[in-house]
Amino acid sequence: MTQALGSTADLLTAARSGDEQAVRRLVELYRPLLERWARGRLPGNARGLVETSDLVQVAMVRALNRIDQIDARRPGAFLAYLRRTLLNQLRNEIRNASRRPASAASMDEEGRESEASLPASPLVVELGSELIERYDAALSGLPETQQIAVILRVEFGCGHGEIAEAIGSPSANAARMVVSRALVRLAKKMDENTTD
Repeated sequence: MTQALGSTADLLTAARSGDEQAVRRLVELYRPLLERWARGRLPGNARGLVETSDLVQVAMVRALNRIDQIDARRPGAFLAYLRRTLLNQLRNEIRNASRRPASAASMDEEGRESEASLPASPLVVELGSELIERYDAALSGLPETQQIAVILRVEFGCGHGEIAEAIGSPSANAARMVVSRALVRLAKKMDENTTD
């Protein structure tokens, strides 16, 4: 993926012009990254009717259908758009799963719901959603370059070299410092967003 993030602007421009190879290349570059990020984020009670790879595919299609709305000049803009689209897909699927009755596949031998298929307790859901809201609020308060650096490192597991290319940093070490400083600011902002 080393050249992926640096050439995204060119691929987006070509894709907007109808270049099917550019569209395929964007999918080749970003689909594995999104799948890696999304893996494990879909709770057990939401699996079965939908797979993580399906959600990634839907997110890719939606993003590519709105390709004209993405500012290709901003480093990391396409990845940020994909992330937000996929996050919305995941949230919708989790919401839909909570409305569905338990399937036969989620029952144990005695006809009870298996523990893995049970929804999380309201407390766990509330704590998780509160933490996510604090994270998102704090993240949005960072400068754009730091937002992208944090997302790439923390959420997508990218290396510092890849982050350097994505944010236009001169070296992997410089990108490492951007990530480090961003994480310190993020933690402070999350702490500020804590309600007592």
